[in-house]
Amino acid sequence: MIREINFDGIVGPSHNYAGLSLGNLASTRHAGEISSPRAAALQGLDKMRANLALGLAQGIFVPPPRPADAWLERLGTTIEAADPVLAANAMSASFMWAANAATVSPAPDCADGKCHLTVANLRTMAHRSHEWPATLAQLRVAFADDAFTVHEPVPTAFGDEGAANHMRFASSHDAPAVEVFVYGVSGGAYPARQHLEASRAIARLHRLDPARTLFVEQSAEAIAAGAFHNDVVAVANERVLFAHEQAFADKSPFYERLAALVPDLEIVEVAERDVPIADAIRSYLFNSQLVTPPDGAMTLVAPTECRETPSVAAWIERHLASNGAIRRVEFVDVRQSMANGGGPACLRLRVACDASAVDPRFLVDEAKLDLLADVIGRHWPEEIAAAELQKPSLIASVRAARAALLDALELPELSRPA
Repeated sequence: MIREINFDGIVGPSHNYAGLSLGNLASTRHAGEISSPRAAALQGLDKMRANLALGLAQGIFVPPPRPADAWLERLGTTIEAADPVLAANAMSASFMWAANAATVSPAPDCADGKCHLTVANLRTMAHRSHEWPATLAQLRVAFADDAFTVHEPVPTAFGDEGAANHMRFASSHDAPAVEVFVYGVSGGAYPARQHLEASRAIARLHRLDPARTLFVEQSAEAIAAGAFHNDVVAVANERVLFAHEQAFADKSPFYERLAALVPDLEIVEVAERDVPIADAIRSYLFNSQLVTPPDGAMTLVAPTECRETPSVAAWIERHLASNGAIRRVEFVDVRQSMANGGGPACLRLRVACDASAVDPRFLVDEAKLDLLADVIGRHWPEEIAAAELQKPSLIASVRAARAALLDALELPELSRPA
């Protein structure tokens, strides 16, 4: 009964463009602009509806408390008294990018037959470093069944950014897989966020077979170009690797090892001459969801920016005409997320498991999405200016919006501070 479930982070009511993420070019480019939290959250729901229409299973995660009062307290201040930069870090809505919530190893890959999740410490960026306690609390509610083991983050000496730097290859989601951990060493002017030691620790904690676990370095060129996570330049699904030519530091040995372990592996590599890495990052071609609907036609759920970037649109057209591994492309509008540096793949955490073992409050259908849309329409701010993040009325509305969401989903456990 194992199938892949995409758990999307509901875009929080404090969604703003403070430009806090060094190395994330979109975040920097849009810093200081006015955001639209209500539109952003509704765009996220529309993407989930599109996935349901494809026949995919869909889940949700709720945003953590904002402001991050417990974090500010440990820094000896409050949202009202903090300097503006610190306040912006405490009001970040970056949890919406659930791909960074944790690394997931499904039960068929783990020696104890359980699905393991390790919460990411996200220690490289201040605005994300305080997310993990709330993430841990939420995952322990959603995956409380004995079928799961939820681990605390690895020590913060070793940076871990979750599933955005992890890939899994198998003939199907319920089969034993080869797991690939992608780490960074150098990113030029930008930090390499995923440490090798963190990836190795997670592989041990998840009780993975060392013979079917690979560690590969992300290229410094990709990080320097703005690929702050591997999923900005590569994505995998079942037996297919979809990657940019410049994604990996030493790709030939990696491809050879992977092909030896995955006999039916298909590598769809996009050449730099066809899609320059700058275009790939600007359009988030690879930060798309690569999924297998029930009809078996592997589908790329891509942001509309891919359709609007000439080199990317031309590559997609040629690939579809060639009857390649990707048989269909569905475009979704997640512009509010894209402006802060997160495409369709950033917005979801993939968990291959038996859905009956998941707390049903975290699973959605059309009716529940309608309920969420109503809550968001009534409580989410329409606009937020980055310079107004300490405005008392905004802070009050953000807190009230989250409370209304938890009430609608009947999740009182998450109303307590993490």
